[in-house]
Amino acid sequence: MAKWGEGDPRWIVEERADATNVNNWHWTERDATSWSSDKLKELLLGLHVQGEEGVCEVTEVGKLEGEASINNRKGKLIFFYEWNIKATWTGTSKTGIKYKGNVEIPNLSDENDMDDLDIRVSLCKDEPDTPLLGLMRKEGAKVIRSVLGGYIGHLKSEFTQGMILPTANGLSKQPEEESQSKAKVDKTRIDSGSPAPEPSTGVKIPTCKFSLKETFLTSPEELYRIFLNQEMVQAFTHAAAVVDADRGGKFRLLEGNVCGEFRELIPDEKIVMKWRFKTWPCEHYATITLNFLDRGGETELRAECKGVPVNEEERTKQGWKRYYFGAIKQTFGYGAQLY
Repeated sequence: MAKWGEGDPRWIVEERADATNVNNWHWTERDATSWSSDKLKELLLGLHVQGEEGVCEVTEVGKLEGEASINNRKGKLIFFYEWNIKATWTGTSKTGIKYKGNVEIPNLSDENDMDDLDIRVSLCKDEPDTPLLGLMRKEGAKVIRSVLGGYIGHLKSEFTQGMILPTANGLSKQPEEESQSKAKVDKTRIDSGSPAPEPSTGVKIPTCKFSLKETFLTSPEELYRIFLNQEMVQAFTHAAAVVDADRGGKFRLLEGNVCGEFRELIPDEKIVMKWRFKTWPCEHYATITLNFLDRGGETELRAECKGVPVNEEERTKQGWKRYYFGAIKQTFGYGAQLY
């Protein structure tokens, strides 16, 4: 037993305003099952791949059984998740013939590496053989693995906020994985004469950059206008949209699934925007730069994407190819060879 005035510092609460779980010593647990179920459906539904064979899309998540939770012990987060998922995919060949199949993921869990995840793709009973099955097994499985990795990233970023409480000195211990990721991503130098930065209360996530290139059979002026004219945006997205086409103006597309702000507008030449999916960690934006290059009767559009969450790279690429490039060509007749 401790002597009077020499109590175990783990139990001293005077230095914490809320006097709760001082120094994160106690075991705390958060149930993430319901949140995970909604997030997995959100990420999987509408997922699609396109190739020479046609287009395949996940149209239904029929079975989603399992559980997920996060535990905090001594400032260390322990993640547990185990899911059995069955979904339905629909394929459309180049000739318009439709096929139906199944995707089964029997063991999405913390015990398995994402690279070793078992993804079983098949055709429904009595469906004739089709090259779309091969497309879904190869490219579809890659995209599914990517978005499931995205789920784990969301679980370890969005859903963990508040799990690590401030300690007596006002700082929060960071999960070991997060600290390691931050060391890899944030390599900003601090000069010896510069003041130390304020402690961040946000969640650092690893990001990536990539570029896309597409050719449209129209002028740079016309293509530039399509991205900024609200009625034209609503036409190619087939949904209500809000587009304030000024520097600092906001935009909101695809029923709120995409939103952002215009940062730089150079007429007929360049658009720079803050851009995000609504499922990304709160207030995290990528920077998308669109350059419109005149190719004599055609326009080459180059999209430079920076700050995209690593686990969202493939989904973001596919989203731009489908909901921007492909949709604009189909709606306005600017079809040209896809890259």
